[in-house]
Amino acid sequence: MTIFTRLAGLVLFCAMSMAPALAASPAPTGNTACPALLQQQFKRLQDESPQQLCQYAGKVLLVVNTASYCGFTNQYQGLEALHARYQGRGLVVLGFPSNDFGQQEPGSGKEIADFCFNTYGVKFPMFSKTVVVGAGRSPLYTAMAKASGEAPQWNFHKYLINRQGQVVGSFASGVPPEDKRLLSAIERAL
Repeated sequence: MTIFTRLAGLVLFCAMSMAPALAASPAPTGNTACPALLQQQFKRLQDESPQQLCQYAGKVLLVVNTASYCGFTNQYQGLEALHARYQGRGLVVLGFPSNDFGQQEPGSGKEIADFCFNTYGVKFPMFSKTVVVGAGRSPLYTAMAKASGEAPQWNFHKYLINRQGQVVGSFASGVPPEDKRLLSAIERAL
């Protein structure tokens, strides 16, 4: 018996003895599965075209409730810079205008979109006005508040969601996009 015959027999034996274990193990799921948190639809801000959040499955998301007439509105600039800096590595900033705090987002979708683009050059995805607190809040904000233990207290609250669709951070309005704590959390999630 040659060495090649022995090796071939050994390989065949190993393959046959592992076959039951391989057959019993679950198939890999890959990144195409959409986490429960993202199984939602919102209208795009610019044209109210329905958008599935599942299109962002497998990405790191920074979800922010925004307002055009708030003391934190200048955070749009930092959010756009974050989006541009990290989008190649899988970060997507998602903006959800809200009129829940101080009636600071009174405009129409087109007015909000024009303001964001013309004033701050916002190119990250923005959605139509969304209720983020109270009894009528959206299921997305209900789930993020429950997962983090924190509901937005004002405009520009930020939730960080990892690639598996889990909330891994919650940052109050006073935490700007360039804050080291937020940047560190984004780096870890990426």
